[in-house]
Amino acid sequence: CSIMKETAQKRILIIEDEKPLAHALQLKLEHEGFSVVALGNGQEAYDLLSKESFDAVLTDLIIPGVDGFSILTLIKDKKMKIPVIVMTNLNQEEDKKKVFDLGASDYFVKSNISISDIVAKVKEKAS
Repeated sequence: CSIMKETAQKRILIIEDEKPLAHALQLKLEHEGFSVVALGNGQEAYDLLSKESFDAVLTDLIIPGVDGFSILTLIKDKKMKIPVIVMTNLNQEEDKKKVFDLGASDYFVKSNISISDIVAKVKEKAS
């Protein structure tokens, strides 16, 4: 059993419709002591972000409902200070430029990164 830190748990929102990936990330992050909400639908995530606060968001770009670009736009428009890490299969320079223009703090292609690398990124950004 892990010893919980005295500090409040950092809340992470995962927006990913590939269930095995979302589940693996959630388990790893919870094991690291984060409180995690994983959603597979962009609209649900959009609605939740309008009501609740998170310490970091991990999002895919191509998701049902509202896409990752819209999630980034919401966070930017509402001036939320949340680091957003984009993980995607899109590897086009214009997509990459667009996510950084919208305020993403990190971007990586899913096929090029391991779950543990993603978790390390979240720990770095959410601290």
